[in-house]
Amino acid sequence: MKEIDFEDKYAAIKIHFGELGNLAFLRPNYAKVVADLVKECGGKPFLTDCNTLYVGSRKNALDHLDTAYENGFSPFSTGCHVIIGDGLKGTDEALVPVDGEYVKEAKIGRAVMDADVFISLTHFKGHENAGFGGALKNIGMGSGSRAGKMEMHCSGKPEVDQALCVGCGACTRICAHEAAVVTDKKAAIDQEKCVGCGRCIGVCPKDAISPTNWNSFDLLNYRMAEYSLAVCKDRPCFHISLICDVSPNCDCHSENDIPIIPDVGMFASFDPVALDMACADACNRQPVIEGSILAENKQHDHDESHDHFHVTHPDTNWKTCVEHAEKIGLGTREYELVEI
Repeated sequence: MKEIDFEDKYAAIKIHFGELGNLAFLRPNYAKVVADLVKECGGKPFLTDCNTLYVGSRKNALDHLDTAYENGFSPFSTGCHVIIGDGLKGTDEALVPVDGEYVKEAKIGRAVMDADVFISLTHFKGHENAGFGGALKNIGMGSGSRAGKMEMHCSGKPEVDQALCVGCGACTRICAHEAAVVTDKKAAIDQEKCVGCGRCIGVCPKDAISPTNWNSFDLLNYRMAEYSLAVCKDRPCFHISLICDVSPNCDCHSENDIPIIPDVGMFASFDPVALDMACADACNRQPVIEGSILAENKQHDHDESHDHFHVTHPDTNWKTCVEHAEKIGLGTREYELVEI
């Protein structure tokens, strides 16, 4: 990391603060070590993540900060400030040209893009949609604004649960396209006018609005890779992944099951694609922890590939993400493993 010029530079340390109730997320002491090193090199570090698309304890910046602090990520424990990358309601975004196969203009949290240097600090784990949550997941999906997460996850438009709606009109005030309309004290969204930005999801006080038409997992991975390219291109980046407490699901869950494999260690690279491949290969060389979801699934699995992540979530294919990331020039799947 010291090869990067940090002098008087803002350095975004992208991390997942963990949903309330989850216990598998990376602990704040890891973030402190990275922040201290950045400061030692003359930089100005801050921890960051963007608000979630789903309803939970990190849906807006205030709840997100409360969650980060409750999970130990305060300026006093980490030595740097926490900035929610896409603002109060998940709408503060930078539009980054990508011209990819699936994404033409990525919608990234503005604070993430305002940084001079980008560092990903990732908890490597299983994931119910992407196969595993590694560096590319942390960078691409994690740095997307609410509209960006909509683009990666969904091909559809939001809809209103009439039973939850109280007709407050918050969605009509935030919509720039007059797609949200309140009639008889109930909101509805005109699908012809809606552009799928997801802003109404962020402002609804009753969580009555949700996205529809979720993408296939492969399409999610392709878009996630292109969002990662938008975040990383044209500035210094460094990527760190810790293979510990390898839960079967994302840290976005408000709970976590026991790890599927033993802890392995810390991996780091300038190349996020090589990093994800090295971590996946290291995980697949590990024994299975008895009593885990992976162990249960292996009893019924007839796949001889020994791919722990595919067996944990048989509908997923993590390889589509790294393959597409390599195709678009984000990195290479080839790597040399240097043990320290």
